[in-house]
Amino acid sequence: MTAAELPDLPPGRLPRLPQLPRRVPVRQVLCLVPLLLVTVAAVQHRSVLAQGFAHLTSAEWPWLLAAAAATCLTWVAAAFTRQGAVVERLPRRRLLATQFAAGAANHLLPTGLGASAVNLRFLTVCGVPLARSSAALALYLLAESVARLTLLAVLFLAFPDALRLGALLPAGAVGPLLLGVGAVLVVAAGALVLVRRLRTAVSAFLRTALSEARSVHARPARALALWGGSLAFPALQAAGLVAVGRALGLPVPPAHMALAYLAATVAVALVPTPGGLGSVEAALIVALVAAGGPAAVATAVVLAYRIITVWLPLLPGALTLGALVRLKVI
Repeated sequence: MTAAELPDLPPGRLPRLPQLPRRVPVRQVLCLVPLLLVTVAAVQHRSVLAQGFAHLTSAEWPWLLAAAAATCLTWVAAAFTRQGAVVERLPRRRLLATQFAAGAANHLLPTGLGASAVNLRFLTVCGVPLARSSAALALYLLAESVARLTLLAVLFLAFPDALRLGALLPAGAVGPLLLGVGAVLVVAAGALVLVRRLRTAVSAFLRTALSEARSVHARPARALALWGGSLAFPALQAAGLVAVGRALGLPVPPAHMALAYLAATVAVALVPTPGGLGSVEAALIVALVAAGGPAAVATAVVLAYRIITVWLPLLPGALTLGALVRLKVI
């Protein structure tokens, strides 16, 4: 607008400038992303949801309530483990809410990236430096993996005939899998040797991680929370499957069902699907059948179990995630 185009106004008054459109805050948009992802996932798996809810209607409700209680306790166990991975005292309620929200994020993004991103952001907001937050995340993942493999090994040694582990992998898949893992290790080692900046970054991260691990284990309360929570987390998950199996009358001993669960989750740990959707169901069904369960009942148990542990908490978890983003907790 030029001076000649200005309207005639009384002295002392300025012309009203046109209002610019208000920008939508990015944080408000991010609050809606989890809900959108939940809707997309539900539409894609609507047949699984329908079958799972149909099986729940014919189950014994006391056992289903026990499965739901075990599922809720997994978030408590995760909160203990997260607290045990850092020296600083984290706010308890926010930590527990973050684990609930991280569970939803974990089922919407591949290979645990959702939960890792949520917890990494939570730690940095709590004042833990990024390097130490990353080290705490790595320590958590290591402790959870060691605990899960330890429980699997103990149950397998106690019940060596309970499960045929070969049934969890297709015929001839072991060789290519080992070759793939070996190739990844060789490429990673070559990159570390050839790329100096990468080698420096990895060395710095390892030094930070080792220092953080020493600091945590120097405090008995933190070490107990870390390893106690790491052992309780997969144990509670397996207990949930056992409860659903009892609710639907699966003719497999509880210890064998727990062994089948641990073996199936370890087998699909490297499959890059959101929350293991699809891959976990298939592996669990195969594992339960390998443990002696009828295929039809095993399928019903797995679908009902995934309804309780994944789909029922998914919407409230996504709402909690959006609320935490809006409140700047993460």
